Amino acid sequence: MPSAFSIPKVYEQEIEAVIVAGYYSNKSEVVRDALRNLFEEKTNLRLAAAVEMYKGNEVTLSKGAEIACLNILEFKDLLHDRGIKIRAPKESRAEIARGVYSIKRLRKAK
Repeated sequence: MPSAFSIPKVYEQEIEAVIVAGYYSNKSEVVRDALRNLFEEKTNLRLAAAVEMYKGNEVTLSKGAEIACLNILEFKDLLHDRGIKIRAPKESRAEIARGVYSIKRLRKAK
């Protein structure tokens, strides 16, 4: 998903400098690393992103929990505390049963 953005000239120069110095191969790599560090350091942003993505039907409950670095129960509590209703899975009972069967079969194979 290509995105265009503008940044101050000094940041552009710093990005070019770390690429020339050999720390990164390209600008995309620098931006990915910067964003990863941002969300690791500012957990409130990671939580907000997970909640908003869940509210917007962009992620499932389990994926939202994963993004938030919480277990599903903790993520449910977070949503509840923010007044957000938990959505029921869209899968039919038969699809869920097939998934459970597959998981059990994989566990037995180990």
